[in-house]
Amino acid sequence: MAEEKRQFQAEVGKLLDIVVHSLYSNKEIFLRELISNASDSCDRLRYAAVTEPDLLEGGTEFRIRLIPDAEAGTLTIADNGLGMSHDELIANLGTIAKSGTSEFLSRLTGDAKKDVSLIGQFGVGFYSAFMVAGEVTVISRKAGEAKGWRWTSDGKGEFTIAPAEDAPRGATLILKLREGETEFLDAFRLKSIVKRYSDHIAIPVTLKESETEETINSANALWTRSKSEITPEQYKEFYHHVAHAFDEPWSTLHYKAEGAIEYTGLLFIPSSKPFDIFSPDRKQHVKLYVKRVFITDDCEGLLPPYLRFVRGVVDSQDLPLNVSREMLQHNPVLAKIRTGLVKRILAEIKKKSEDPEGKFEEFWESFGPVLKEGIYEDFERKTEILELCRFRSTHSDGLTTLADYVARMKEGQEAIYTITGDDLAQLKKSPQLEGFAAKGVEVLLLTDPIDEFWVSAVNKYAEKDFRSVAAAGADLGKIKAAEGDADKKEDEAPADELTTLIEALKLALGERIKDVRASERLTESAVCLVAAEGEMSMHLEKMLRAHNQSPGERPRILEINPRHALIKGLAVRVKAGGTDAGIEDAASLLLDQARIVEGEPPADPVAFARRMVAMMEKGLVG
Repeated sequence: MAEEKRQFQAEVGKLLDIVVHSLYSNKEIFLRELISNASDSCDRLRYAAVTEPDLLEGGTEFRIRLIPDAEAGTLTIADNGLGMSHDELIANLGTIAKSGTSEFLSRLTGDAKKDVSLIGQFGVGFYSAFMVAGEVTVISRKAGEAKGWRWTSDGKGEFTIAPAEDAPRGATLILKLREGETEFLDAFRLKSIVKRYSDHIAIPVTLKESETEETINSANALWTRSKSEITPEQYKEFYHHVAHAFDEPWSTLHYKAEGAIEYTGLLFIPSSKPFDIFSPDRKQHVKLYVKRVFITDDCEGLLPPYLRFVRGVVDSQDLPLNVSREMLQHNPVLAKIRTGLVKRILAEIKKKSEDPEGKFEEFWESFGPVLKEGIYEDFERKTEILELCRFRSTHSDGLTTLADYVARMKEGQEAIYTITGDDLAQLKKSPQLEGFAAKGVEVLLLTDPIDEFWVSAVNKYAEKDFRSVAAAGADLGKIKAAEGDADKKEDEAPADELTTLIEALKLALGERIKDVRASERLTESAVCLVAAEGEMSMHLEKMLRAHNQSPGERPRILEINPRHALIKGLAVRVKAGGTDAGIEDAASLLLDQARIVEGEPPADPVAFARRMVAMMEKGLVG
């Protein structure tokens, strides 16, 4: 087969441009990324060889070799792992063919330091080689295949691929270093980088100097060592390796479970939100090992989806080495490991939440929306998770717990009140909060999409019902008003006039509304829309419509404020003159106003504009 010349995928082109022109000060991390990739390749071959021993033909001892060549100006990183086929070289090095590509690109900021850190998060650390190399060559032969391939690129938009005779199993990366990067040919410099970043790699990393070759890392799995032997720096670098991350872990859990089931866990909770945390596939990213042999980094049964932000490794002594993905799904040993892991992780989060120095608010801003999924996914632990939850509320600008909310409940208050929406600032201005604010009743402000689901699944906390302020049954009448804030019934429109107005509005609006009622919740606004008890909230309906899942828009209850000057004026007019066309226009304008406040457009924008102009003309002209 002749040499092929191909263009990089557009996304890769953007990524390479960032890397090549980056002023990133810590260029040495390229070696960490390439050694990490080589280690993963060896791990995958070791696991594949459990069921296909012939794949190990050519050597059973894994290693990663560093070969500096000062004369040629090249640094070679070679492994004898799984290797890549022709198509895999193109797919893995020429395209970003995985979910989250659009999210990855949307987070590119133009800030070199921030953008280079995203490269590691996205799992494409190979491209970091171009920080120091003007040309990169990859010679690879996949285990079990006879033919090898040579991939070459200068990182400027295209690459070539051609057959490679006598290619060894695995991958050999040859970096032609740029001028000024010769420090990465110095043996002492290479040793120090490996010691700092890759000492924990469980595969020997060797350095070839002249005729000698020595192992320059500890070459034993970090999680097998005693905690007392491991420094915070080593934990951090292992986290960078296993999570492909550049931040520091918010929390580190390292423990060995002994007894009926034995396993070791070295787990990390990140301090920064991974870019793919809300990817639809909701994969978890803890690597499963059996007796130090890598099995998979995507084991569905190892952790529940609501803990998918956790990174790290779990090494079991009790699972069989030849365990398949299908066997893992129903394995009782894995189920017990999962129970132990969840218990440990939630206990760690709770401990950090009680520590004033634990930076819990930072954790919650990043991972609270994910953790809340467990409230309805994990029935057994829903109360435990609720205790960890933090919420914005009308009480203050900070976060609050449910326990603190309940302790502040007003006399006569029987429910925990909530309001859901997309934007915190808009929620705070909602007319539906007015009556609650007037009586000093605290309302939880829920802005995460998951909030629409867990509230209905939980129903109660501390024997108190969760109740939406947007539902029609919010009974403010039972709650004692603050001193000096007695209900002002005398300010309302007379009962007979109000009844007549309500009937007129119902007649004018017809099937566009479910009902018209006098409101207890409104103190300043003229109108608002509410859902009937037990009906889908307007916010949830809006979310479903956005995903083409709603059965259609449902009519809502229109509440009117009997103390508002506009409502009182309309009541007088209807009582005196009946339901003329002006009242019909006013009714439609009130409904459209209520829709706009809820973030919905007028039902008929053209008619809305016409009515608005007509009303303004009457006011200005008389």
